[in-house]
Amino acid sequence: MPKIYRLKIDNYVSANNHCMIATVHVDTFPTDLPLEPNIREPNKKSATYRQIFDSVTTQPEKFFERHSGIVLCANKVKPTKNKTELELEVLEACEGGSDGIINGGHTVLAFEQARNYKYDLTEARVKVTIHIGLTEEEAKDIALASNTTAPVDARSKVNARGDYKFVKQFLAKLEREEETKFRIAYYQNQTGAPKSPQCNVNHLIKLMNCLDRNRYNPESNKRTKHPPVSNTPSLSDAERERLTLLLPLLPKALWLEQRVFEIIQEHITNPRRKGVNDLASIDTRKNTLLPDSRYSFGFSAPADIAMPIVAAYRVFLDEQYNWIIPFDEFAEDFVQHLWTNYYKKYLVSEKLALNTVGSKICRNPEIWDSLYVSAQSYLNQHLMKMVNSKGREELKLAN
Repeated sequence: MPKIYRLKIDNYVSANNHCMIATVHVDTFPTDLPLEPNIREPNKKSATYRQIFDSVTTQPEKFFERHSGIVLCANKVKPTKNKTELELEVLEACEGGSDGIINGGHTVLAFEQARNYKYDLTEARVKVTIHIGLTEEEAKDIALASNTTAPVDARSKVNARGDYKFVKQFLAKLEREEETKFRIAYYQNQTGAPKSPQCNVNHLIKLMNCLDRNRYNPESNKRTKHPPVSNTPSLSDAERERLTLLLPLLPKALWLEQRVFEIIQEHITNPRRKGVNDLASIDTRKNTLLPDSRYSFGFSAPADIAMPIVAAYRVFLDEQYNWIIPFDEFAEDFVQHLWTNYYKKYLVSEKLALNTVGSKICRNPEIWDSLYVSAQSYLNQHLMKMVNSKGREELKLAN
């Protein structure tokens, strides 16, 4: 059912048939309007919120002149008979609506908190622009174009355009199949999403990039030999098409990352010297959450620490992103091989040198090269065993 919200007003004008602008009373402003069209959720700790809160509570009578206003979207708007209120009909998301606060989430939060603290806001007014009957795309377009007093991160803009929809749909399907829950942050200040960088949607994209053996192939003449671990949140149509082909590999990438964290946990739980952590950039005083809600760890590590290991596995993929040999036949053995013979030694040596590996991982081609070459060698040995085994079977049949 559509919800009705009432705005107490001093006056209003119709800018056009689909837009009204009103001077609205702050002390009765409805603070439970949905945030569906907004780019990000408001954050009480932000400078934007604090400035608005200070402005409305210290000099409420001057708030109208000092604030740029709130932008809303409603399905229908009509003034009451005495023209002292506007009635807004708002469709909820489940009804196919994109109504609510397009721009001004921090402002509405400041109103709510000021009233909770019993500030007198009877003299405060705010300009409210109400767009009527917008489609979802039109609401997002206005939200992206609205001026804000603090920068909106690129991820939030990509999400507002709907460019992460293909990832959301895939994860929703995976949740049903594996009976799990993914904790992924798609936009700024998202409620219920952890701050852990591993739970950022762009982290999932980096994991998928690690398995793109066509784009990142050291044997080709391309300049980029290994996947970058820097954030590149803007998604063109071509990028979405490429990543859609890689999406079926995401569960394997997530599994590999989880195994790396489990192996690290085993290592620091049973150290050579009691009470000593010999791995660079592993902090046992903090925690890490992985995207799959089943996995949490009692230490923190650089967000990209598993990337070189995940990237080594692209050697085992053909040009159509199919596994050359069944993943389950080699995945566990090979991750242990990489850890024991290469990666653990790398982290230990960096710790002895008093170095950190966080941002250095993407700038250290040696470790990426060594793991890639090891994967090639491992694959060749595995294929030779298969060939020899097949040859022996043929000899037996001939006899």
